[in-house]
Amino acid sequence: MIRTIFKGRREGSESATPALSVAKAPIRWLDPPAGPWPVDRAYAYCEEFARAHTESYPVASRFVPSALRPHVVALYAFARSADDFADEPEYDGRRTEALDRWEEALGRCAHGEADHPVFIALADTIEKRDLPIPPLEDMLTAFRMDLDVRRYSTFHSLRGFTARSAEPVGRLLLALFGYRDPELVRYADEISTALQLTNFWQDVAADAARDRVYIPSEDLHFFGVTEAELKALKPTQPLRDLLRFQVQRTRSLYDRGRPLLEKLGSDLRMELTLIWLVGTTILDKIEAAGFDVFGQRPTIRRRDQAVIMARAAKEWASGSTLGALKALWP
Repeated sequence: MIRTIFKGRREGSESATPALSVAKAPIRWLDPPAGPWPVDRAYAYCEEFARAHTESYPVASRFVPSALRPHVVALYAFARSADDFADEPEYDGRRTEALDRWEEALGRCAHGEADHPVFIALADTIEKRDLPIPPLEDMLTAFRMDLDVRRYSTFHSLRGFTARSAEPVGRLLLALFGYRDPELVRYADEISTALQLTNFWQDVAADAARDRVYIPSEDLHFFGVTEAELKALKPTQPLRDLLRFQVQRTRSLYDRGRPLLEKLGSDLRMELTLIWLVGTTILDKIEAAGFDVFGQRPTIRRRDQAVIMARAAKEWASGSTLGALKALWP
């Protein structure tokens, strides 16, 4: 949920590039300025990274206890950087190289040998908050998968992907805040997957234009929608029905994960409530558009933010948090 909260949009696979003897240009965020990188400066680097990115969802908002905010930002910098390597145009042609180096850096981090500022901060976070390494590895596996896999035959196979790309985010957040009850993890998995599916349905048009289809093939077949019709970017009735089904399926995941919000303490409840409301509001907007995601991408606008904040305040906010809500989206 730190990103899926980390974007989820990626380009296709890149062809293998022979190793060159000449020095390559630095890769943004992968090749930081020269050190030294003491821990406090490493966390500042992660903050700089976070400020350079715009998200629909809160990332370490003022509702997160100040002592935990740097740790959330360190996790965000790790995952969003890898997501950028696999997605953003500036990394085209060097995606595999960047992910290889990020994976190697994670291995060094796990063995106390971090030298990149993101991993210096991450190592401190892992140690202080007792975070597991496998979810971090799973996310890198998912980013690699997304370089090559352009279709999913069934919803089960799509969930196999989100189990590596989305669920680790929610699990890491819970662990960072000290929540380790398996029941809470199950709820977080549902919300994390729902958030990523929401992102997929937002970006059906952009993905189709890049020959990437996250809608399971079995669902295309059931609703009588061909890939050619999908790529035509026209909201035919069968396509609207197909997207209605996907939205309803995703809502059920949000509903199944909803009890998590009631079981959390004040340290994480408001942050995840806002994230949950942003995700469900995007589904509302898809529905309000008649399931036409081709004319305009459904996004959170200022008036939507006001409604989300009002709904969050109604459920959870005390008087002390109302001011913070108003300042969340300046």
